[in-house]
Amino acid sequence: MSPDNDQRSDPTIFSAVLTPHRSLGPAGFLVLMSCLGAASFATGVVFVLLGAWPVFGFLGLDVLLVYLAFRANYRAAAAYEEVVVTASELTVRKVNPRGRMREWTANPLWVRLQQDIHEEFGIERLFLISQGRRLAIAGFLGPEEKQSFAQALGQALGEAKRGPTQAMLS
Repeated sequence: MSPDNDQRSDPTIFSAVLTPHRSLGPAGFLVLMSCLGAASFATGVVFVLLGAWPVFGFLGLDVLLVYLAFRANYRAAAAYEEVVVTASELTVRKVNPRGRMREWTANPLWVRLQQDIHEEFGIERLFLISQGRRLAIAGFLGPEEKQSFAQALGQALGEAKRGPTQAMLS
């Protein structure tokens, strides 16, 4: 038997991919830009007929700036965080919109989940703390989503600290 056959990877206890929420899909974006462009054009025509023709260009500039802002927002939506917990390792991969990845790994036995809670709004920030290092996670989730994620991650860390169970091994 070769040494490679002796090594078994730990079963995954928890795995999540966190992505920023975008409420306006491509079809909605097209409708919004069409309506905004049509309203801006109609308003611009009125100003041209009144003799204030430079306003027409500024109205077109407004539509262009809104378009560019939405495109930048959609590019930022390419960012994500991946959190994986096994019995022997917690891995967090943060990928920025340009595809650059940072990875943080720790032993789940030494990881603590810290929550900054506002009494009116709920969880504002989540941190993983291990051996003096602190990593902010789930920054683009809302308070309710953070609560659900923190609960699931906390349970997974607890399970990893208890060790492999018979249910995980089968």
